[in-house]
Amino acid sequence: MKILLALALAAASPAPAASDLGWMAGTWEMVSGERWSEEHWSVPRGGAMIGYSRSGRGEEPSEFEHLRIERGEDGVPVYLAAPGGRAVVSFRLVESGGSNATFANPSHDFPQRIAYRREGDTMVATISAADGSRASSWTYRRRD
Repeated sequence: MKILLALALAAASPAPAASDLGWMAGTWEMVSGERWSEEHWSVPRGGAMIGYSRSGRGEEPSEFEHLRIERGEDGVPVYLAAPGGRAVVSFRLVESGGSNATFANPSHDFPQRIAYRREGDTMVATISAADGSRASSWTYRRRD
């Protein structure tokens, strides 16, 4: 009986939406000496957020990525990334809270997990394998 109640409550809970991730909106920057990295996320509108990231050294860009968060086929948000303008890779939202979100695609080579966590004017983005190994993080400060 308790299991059925828990399943009924879970089914009744609305799926998270891109608008629930509005805390990611803004321009985020990390600078270390001549090296820099930045991410920009639009405010949620029309059920989606549009973003990009770019990195470089001095005045020379080294990489970029087109990003998008939108409603997936099952209603759960997906993070769509096109690194360097290549084919889009999809990561499904698997965990979210007031100021954190984790997206996963266990069938992708790497990364398999992308996590964001915000604390005030700081946002940490972490990529890793599905089990959390091979993690790399970027600590961004809000620029706007």
